[in-house]
Amino acid sequence: MTLRRWTATAAFILATCPGAGYAVTEANFAARTTADIVELCDPQSDGALATAAVNFCSGFAQGAVSVEMAHDAGSRSMKLFCLPDPPPTRNDTLKEFVQWARPSADRMSAPAADGLIRFLGERYPCSKHR
Repeated sequence: MTLRRWTATAAFILATCPGAGYAVTEANFAARTTADIVELCDPQSDGALATAAVNFCSGFAQGAVSVEMAHDAGSRSMKLFCLPDPPPTRNDTLKEFVQWARPSADRMSAPAADGLIRFLGERYPCSKHR
């Protein structure tokens, strides 16, 4: 197979494979949008950035949740989410977050922390009695 034919075949396979187009890039680490965080939380390859991406995702999520919970503790306003006791695992929750965000262009274009907190609010709403 010639190089030109091999390149065309590889491009076709990549374009038509499920999950194609989802690859972590260094730009995702700026964490500007929910799409950036989704890519970091769910790297679709074992590329050089995959381990760093998952670690960044976990730290970003923990930081965003911790800040929101600290804000809630010092505020009289209604909490945006209420985690169950015992709380879900971070890995399971982040998998659900990716599944929730990926199908929606509106969700993917939201600021990164906003998307994560919105997901948590929908997934773990607070009872009206709190």
